[in-house]
Amino acid sequence: VQLQASGGGSVQAGGSLRLSCAASGRTSGHHTGWFRQAPGKEREFVASITWNIGRTYYSDSVKGRFTISRDNTKNTVYLQMNSLKPEDTAVYYCAARPLASSQYDSWGQGTLVTVSS
Repeated sequence: VQLQASGGGSVQAGGSLRLSCAASGRTSGHHTGWFRQAPGKEREFVASITWNIGRTYYSDSVKGRFTISRDNTKNTVYLQMNSLKPEDTAVYYCAARPLASSQYDSWGQGTLVTVSS
């Protein structure tokens, strides 16, 4: 699976952004997720979704503010980010793993999200 992330930018606190992750290759048996890495911090899980039934998972830090979704016709996963906070500032990456694996083995390039107070 090859991934292409887009949609980052700068926004004020309380604003919204939508990230897109366009996938190519065999996605049906995969789980696609978003991760982020803030300056000086470890990369952390944000949200994920299964391509087949659309089951979603969220980190506690974004639950209720971010929504992950997918459009199977466009092979694209979205991350709608609302009520953004300065602590959401990070480079966001999309990644994919086979459903039977716990390891994400396909990564897209990062897209920067900057939230100013």
